[in-house]
Amino acid sequence: MKRLFSICAALTLITLSALGQTRPQTTPARPAPTPAPRPAATPAATNAPVPDSRIALIDTSMFGDEKNGIWRYIDAAKSVQAEFKPRTDELQSIQTRLNTLATEIQTLMKAPVPDQKTIQAKQQQGTSLQEEGKTKKDRLDEDVTKRYEQVIAPVSSQIGAFMDQFARQRGVTMTLDVSKLLPAILTAVPAVDLTQAFINEFNSKNPRTGPAPRP
Repeated sequence: MKRLFSICAALTLITLSALGQTRPQTTPARPAPTPAPRPAATPAATNAPVPDSRIALIDTSMFGDEKNGIWRYIDAAKSVQAEFKPRTDELQSIQTRLNTLATEIQTLMKAPVPDQKTIQAKQQQGTSLQEEGKTKKDRLDEDVTKRYEQVIAPVSSQIGAFMDQFARQRGVTMTLDVSKLLPAILTAVPAVDLTQAFINEFNSKNPRTGPAPRP
């Protein structure tokens, strides 16, 4: 699971006109592991000499890699995912029921003499389930987003502060997020990519505070 963090409960409830043809994903996506925005730097005096530049690249999408990412970030995201698992499972159950209805309706419609009364009843049941699922999904999306902001924001701030220190210690004057600029980067020597070095140092200075959450 390379990316841990993009979140809404991605349950796309199928419409009755296409019952049984859609298999939406129900695993919540997690927010991108991007450090909190940095304050704008104070402009240098107009007559100040331009310092030598040293640019480094860091791929923030790797922060969520379960094997090589930032442990505290991964653990925080997993804790939120576990917190909302009962509600995500409930949405999955609604989706399963909709899929079952889809199969039943399709079977009924293939009969030599379709039972229109039964088909209509099942369509009405599907409509009710769709409305229930959409309401619960919208509430879950809102609650999960708020909770992720509460849990992830402190970790993101910690990562951002550590990144400032990491860059200063190496004389880096600008750090770019390669995950957002990759199409614009035509050439770069491997030495400028400090992603894993940053992650390793952050983890060594900020170890897990408890056992790793179960997947």
